[in-house]
Amino acid sequence: MRRWAAVVLWSAIAAAFVGPGTVTTAAASGARFGLTLLWALLFSFLACWVLQEASARLSIQSGLSLGRALRERFSGPSRWLIRGLVLGAIVIGTAAFEVGNILGAVAGLELVLRIDRVWLALGVIVSSGLLLWMGTLQSLSRLLSVLVAFMGLAFFWTAWRVHPPDAAWLRGMLWPSMPDGAESLVVGLIGTTVVPYNLFLGSRLARGQDLRLSRLGLAVSIAVGVAISMAILVTGSAISGPFSYEALAERLTAGLGPGGRTLFALGLFAAGFSSALTAPTAAAITARGILSPDTWSERGLPYRAVLFGVWGVGALFGLLGVRPIPAILAAQALNGALLPLVAFFLWVAVNDTKLMGPARNGRLANTLTALVTATATLLGTQAVLSALRGVGIWSGSERLSLFISALLALLSTGLGLWMWARKRVRT
Repeated sequence: MRRWAAVVLWSAIAAAFVGPGTVTTAAASGARFGLTLLWALLFSFLACWVLQEASARLSIQSGLSLGRALRERFSGPSRWLIRGLVLGAIVIGTAAFEVGNILGAVAGLELVLRIDRVWLALGVIVSSGLLLWMGTLQSLSRLLSVLVAFMGLAFFWTAWRVHPPDAAWLRGMLWPSMPDGAESLVVGLIGTTVVPYNLFLGSRLARGQDLRLSRLGLAVSIAVGVAISMAILVTGSAISGPFSYEALAERLTAGLGPGGRTLFALGLFAAGFSSALTAPTAAAITARGILSPDTWSERGLPYRAVLFGVWGVGALFGLLGVRPIPAILAAQALNGALLPLVAFFLWVAVNDTKLMGPARNGRLANTLTALVTATATLLGTQAVLSALRGVGIWSGSERLSLFISALLALLSTGLGLWMWARKRVRT
C-alpha cells in the first residue's frame, strides 16, 4: 500500500511534463526522423530520474525545499548572482512553457469546436486566470490528469498498431544519432521531459517522505511518462507530409475510429490547461524559496506578481495568434538549453555536507550526474549555436560549434567533479 501511495504521489511529475510540449515535440520528431531520436527519450528517463532523485533526497535529508536549499547553500558574495541565474532560468523557462501551454489548450479546442480562435484563446486565458487567482486547482487538476491519461492510452494503442516494438525500436533507443537539423528537437525532447521547474515542485512533494519509496515512485512515474512520449513519437512516425495537429488527429482516428479525434482534442486541451495552471505556480514557489521564503504569502503581492507575470506572458502570446507548433518547439528547446544551469547548481547542493550529511552524493551518483550535466550542456550549446546560425548571428562551422559545445561540457563537468573531489563544499 505504501508503495502504491508513493507511485500516486510522484505521478504528479509525469503529469506535469506530459503536456502539449511533449505531444508536439515527440510527434514532430517522429514525423521528421522516424524512430531515430528514441535514444533522446531514453536518455531523458535517466536524466530525469537522476536529477529528480537528487532534488527529493536533498529535501528529505535537509528538510528544505530546493529553492530554500540553494538560498542557504550560496550565501557568500556571489549569492545574488547565483540566485539570479537560477531564478532567471526558471522564470524564463516557465514563461516559455506557459506560452506553449495556452497555445496547446487552444489548439486542442480548435480540433473539435468551430469557434473563432480569438474567442477560444480568451476562454482559456480568463478561466485559467480566475482559477489561479482563487487558488482552487487540486480537484480540477485531478480531472484533467485523467483526460491526459486516456490520451496516453490512445497513443499506446495507436503506436502498437503503427509500428509494434521490433529491432528498429531498439536501434533507435540504443544507437544515438544526430541527423542534420535534429539538434533543437533532441534538446526539446530532453527539455520537455527533464523540466527544470519540476525539480522545485518535486522537492516540495518530497518533504516528510521516505527516500526509498520516493525513489521507487519516481522511477515508475517517470518511466510511464517517457513511455507515453515514445508512443507519441512512434505515432508521429506514421504521419506522411508536414507535421500538424490535424495530421496527428487523423492518425489517431485511423487507429481508434471516429472517437480518436475527440479523445486527442480533449487530451491536448487538458494537458495544456492543467500545465497552464502548474507552470506559473511553480515559478512563484521557486521565487519564494530562493528570495524570501519566510515573508511571502500565497496571497501577497510578490508571490502573485511572479504568478501572474508568467501567466501574462502566455496570455499575451495566446492572443497574438502565434502559431502553436513552432512556439511550443522553441519553448522546449529553450528549457533544454537552460537545464544544465539548474542541474549544475543542484549538483553542488547535493554535495554539500552541511545540507546532506551522510546522504551527500557518492561516486555513482556523481558519475551519473556528471554524465547528465555534460550531455545536457553539450546538446544545449549545440542547439543554441544552431539557432544563432539560423538567424545569422553565428557563422561558425559545424566542427567549431561541436568543439565549443564539448569544451563547455567538459568545463562544467570538470568543475563539478573538482568541487566534489577537493571537498570544496561547506563541512
